[in-house]
Amino acid sequence: METIVQVAQLLLALSILVGVHEGGHMIAAKAFGMKVEKFFIGFPPRIFSFTRGDTEYGLGAIPLGGFVKISGMIDESLDKEQMSAEPQPWEFRSKPAWQRLIVMLGGIIVNVITGVIAFIILTYNIGETYYSSDYAKEYGFVAGELAQEVGFQTGDKVIRVNGEDFDRVTEIWGGQTLLTSDAFWTIDRNGNTMDIQVPDGFLNNLEDDEFQSKFLTLRYPFMITALPDDTTLPLQERDRILKINDTEIEFYDEFQALTASLAGQQANFVIERDGSTLNFDLPIGADSTLGIFAGGILESSKDEYTFSEAVVRGTNKAFGMVVLNAKALGRMFSGDVSPRSLSGPIGIVNMFPKKWDWNEFWYSTGFISMILAFMNLLPIPALDGGHVVFLLFEMISGKAPSDKFLENAQKVGMIILLLLMVFVFGNDILKLFNR
Repeated sequence: METIVQVAQLLLALSILVGVHEGGHMIAAKAFGMKVEKFFIGFPPRIFSFTRGDTEYGLGAIPLGGFVKISGMIDESLDKEQMSAEPQPWEFRSKPAWQRLIVMLGGIIVNVITGVIAFIILTYNIGETYYSSDYAKEYGFVAGELAQEVGFQTGDKVIRVNGEDFDRVTEIWGGQTLLTSDAFWTIDRNGNTMDIQVPDGFLNNLEDDEFQSKFLTLRYPFMITALPDDTTLPLQERDRILKINDTEIEFYDEFQALTASLAGQQANFVIERDGSTLNFDLPIGADSTLGIFAGGILESSKDEYTFSEAVVRGTNKAFGMVVLNAKALGRMFSGDVSPRSLSGPIGIVNMFPKKWDWNEFWYSTGFISMILAFMNLLPIPALDGGHVVFLLFEMISGKAPSDKFLENAQKVGMIILLLLMVFVFGNDILKLFNR
């Protein structure tokens, strides 16, 4: 059921984003008097369609894209018959290069606007919740296997990131940090300051669904938050465990490690309750549990924004994602990031929550919208960016590429995109089997 919910969110998001993207092309084309023959969300076979004016509007059965067919434009339809006829005034090819450029950028522009609006509204409505960097500097972290591999130890406190102070714990492993050249963390280990370099290839670990638990987890003081109804333990909610068998305990990971070493035994517990200290001899289960519910006493911070502040913050977040993905793509070409980190529809499904949450849905949709805009701007024939390159060449040189050249370029671009789709689908399938 959870997978169905995620797939439903992906299909809805794609339908919205494809609709606005192709709508951007269509609106710009019609504004310049071009004839738009078809506007479809989804690929054939056709579910239904209707015609209004010169345009056929429809819905395809395969909801993984869509298309708009503009008369006189060499696109994926490769309509040779139309292109061999004499150009007509309402056709794409008959219009000035600057108008054709705006038409090709129309979808990208609308995707950017959609993503920016989504982030502005989310920033205004829910603000931003995070853990302050003060916790990273005061309590430190539990080092998982990935953290230990790069040189962290449990108890290390991160005091600077790439030589700079930071505000939020997530900045320690965020893309802005890890994608910086020669990235490093500055830590405090038992009063000694040292740097830990981000090793080559470390970014590939971000694709691991369990990255967070395998890397750094905040250490936190804890208290008893609840007890089972049938408990016989002389403990109460809000009790704090100070010692077990004379071993002092401050953090929850220390409690877990100590109870694991004493599994199946009786141990003496020193408890703090309302400012008083109590002693109890308590049994630890064979599975190392005590029969309590414990929780951290960390408090998250929340930033709330006025609408004008949300406009600035939301816009920065939206474009920041594009910058990070551009950096990641560059690092991929340089060999620092494995191409296997690329994900297709199967991988993108996991971006959506397993329970329907409109805030999470619009966050993921806004993110995908910005990435679609970025990917479509890449100078690959068959993508909008490929058409933009040819149009810029025409505007600068004063000479348009021949229809034959554009047709062959479109074919090459389609082959590249097909191979890329096969590759990312293969990546998704391999990731499923490697879980």
